[in-house]
Amino acid sequence: MLFRRNITVRPLTGRERRRLYIYQPDSRLFGADARYPVLYMFDGHNVFLDEDATYGKSWGMLEYLQEHPMPLMIVAVECNHHPDNGRLKEYSPWSFTDDQFGEVEGRGKTYMDWMVHTLKPLIDRHYPTLPDRAHTWIAGSSMGGLMSLYGVLAYNDVFSRCAALSPSIWVNGKRMRKLIREGQFDEDTCIYMDYGSREMEGHDGMDRQFALTAAAMLDRRMHVTARIIPNGDHCEACWEEQLPFFMPLFFYSRE
Repeated sequence: MLFRRNITVRPLTGRERRRLYIYQPDSRLFGADARYPVLYMFDGHNVFLDEDATYGKSWGMLEYLQEHPMPLMIVAVECNHHPDNGRLKEYSPWSFTDDQFGEVEGRGKTYMDWMVHTLKPLIDRHYPTLPDRAHTWIAGSSMGGLMSLYGVLAYNDVFSRCAALSPSIWVNGKRMRKLIREGQFDEDTCIYMDYGSREMEGHDGMDRQFALTAAAMLDRRMHVTARIIPNGDHCEACWEEQLPFFMPLFFYSRE
């Protein structure tokens, strides 16, 4: 079941109402008393429904979970659509300057604090979640992919697993790698990261940035899956095609 609610988001613009998307599995499949891991996602309007997606194409997550039922809740918040780089500000942990967007003030920590200290407790109070770190995960694409990496690294006491599709590590690759080198991480931290071969050309040295970031994670003995998608593009249609690769990784383990 997919629910659309309104929620007050306060990281940047005061009391702003946005759509909150909550997917809850069919209890007939997993039991009336079942409790579920939660995957928190960015750009919620692009995750489930084409009719709500910015460019008319979503990740197709609803259809995927209908075809491949999983004991999993998904919580995804619509992004900040403010024309003054609202989405970039909320989805960047660090300030940066870009030829296309100009100077962007990174407020990603403020957003993550809201997600961890306001949104997650709200969900845990009202839904049948498994609230512990082992069952709390995070995922997103592009700037949402950057925030997913930042979330699992900087808030490793909250999130244990992450999927970052086409993460915008070009924003500040050095800061990201510094966080990886100096952070405190649990040994079970699991990260999926990918990038499309055709989108590599969008930023100078992106292939090297991707490789250095993955190598830094391996140096810290994280469980890392890093993929270059053949002919992969920076779009929801391509990210949808990766669902069969990364969604099962949230549940994969060997005793």
